[in-house]
Amino acid sequence: MKEAFSKTASFVSPGEYLQRERAAQERSEYREGRVFAMAGASRNHNRIVTNISSSLNVQLKSRDCNNYSSDMRVSLGGGKRYVYPDVVVTCGREEFEDEKHDTLLNPVVIVEVLSPSTEAHDRGEKFFYYQSIPSLEEYVLVSQERKRLEIFRRREDGSWAYRALPSEAAVLDLESIDCVLIMDEVYAKVEGEEV
Repeated sequence: MKEAFSKTASFVSPGEYLQRERAAQERSEYREGRVFAMAGASRNHNRIVTNISSSLNVQLKSRDCNNYSSDMRVSLGGGKRYVYPDVVVTCGREEFEDEKHDTLLNPVVIVEVLSPSTEAHDRGEKFFYYQSIPSLEEYVLVSQERKRLEIFRRREDGSWAYRALPSEAAVLDLESIDCVLIMDEVYAKVEGEEV
């Protein structure tokens, strides 16, 4: 992810960022005064996001839950950061930062599809900030290099339990929303030697 403005650019307030972002043709994320342009996603990345979103949409169709892919912004730390997860799921009453209803405050599940340029950030700093969302119960990482799903699940004491599903595992249970991700469906039509 490349910084959208030069390093000598002045601090951008959350309000300025949102105003610019809502008028922009290309998306960017915000980190404590700095704006970062988002790179385009690969075919495999888009295929995986579509597969997951489609599967969840079918499973949640008759329930009080919604799933969004790629364009639903999430606010972290009271406007200190704004990010675009690959897939976001809400249940119950959705909470938004303002009347525009384009910046979500209470996701229950977040899914990130890993790419070589974002993997370290998705596993590290981004997950650190995701943990500050009180409503978040599950965080899923999906490899696009090989069949592998990983999940972090919030425990009652606030700590996070980790589980990795290698390619031979068939199903990932999303307990917080009573849904499943089936490995072969997640990777349907994804190309590559290891996938």
